[in-house]
Amino acid sequence: MSDYTLYYWSLPFRGQFVRAVLAYAGKTWTEAGDEAISKLMAGRVRDMPAPFMGPPVLVDHGADVALSQTPAIVLYLGETLGLLPETPAGRALAIKVVADANDVIDELTLDGGRQMWTAKRWTEFEPRLRKWMSFWEETGRRHGLKKTSGHLLGGAAPGVADIVTATLWTTMADHFPALDAILQDEAPLTAALSRRVAALPPLAALAETARADYGEAWCGGRIEASLRKVLGG
Repeated sequence: MSDYTLYYWSLPFRGQFVRAVLAYAGKTWTEAGDEAISKLMAGRVRDMPAPFMGPPVLVDHGADVALSQTPAIVLYLGETLGLLPETPAGRALAIKVVADANDVIDELTLDGGRQMWTAKRWTEFEPRLRKWMSFWEETGRRHGLKKTSGHLLGGAAPGVADIVTATLWTTMADHFPALDAILQDEAPLTAALSRRVAALPPLAALAETARADYGEAWCGGRIEASLRKVLGG
């Protein structure tokens, strides 16, 4: 039996943050699948592993724990798998990075596709995306991040902040080369960190599995199609 069950759509998007932390820690998990997720969402809250409006949901079978909401799941995994900084401030900052990553992908999908991207909307949004990227760059700078070494919050080994950062930016870059060019320009330290961490064997293997399982899809639907249209890819 797998260590965990993950309820997330057959896409990378925010579910990939949870997959990446599990993969880095060498844990096994079962993907519940789209049909099971849809059934739970249409059913009674009392039948859900954890109350949720939308996935991800993670079930830790060994501990009999079920959680929804990406930052809560990553906090739990970070605590139980030893992937968080030792100080309260450091742990809070790590989860702040996760929350920022969640916000970035929400903004890139215009709040789940409430609107579609147009050239005008993208032109107006790009400065805001660059500002988001600068948050990572400044955070890393303050903790001694270098282009060829170091971690986002310092420390001797990657933690959840590094894993989520790498997953956020490299997954987007691999699907949208235009976004990679913006990141390289605006946040070169972050881009280098992301590629270093993403190249670690567990995360490289996860990315390869994602390419095989999900193809070119990132978030899916009309919103992804509109994003590809404005980015030319």
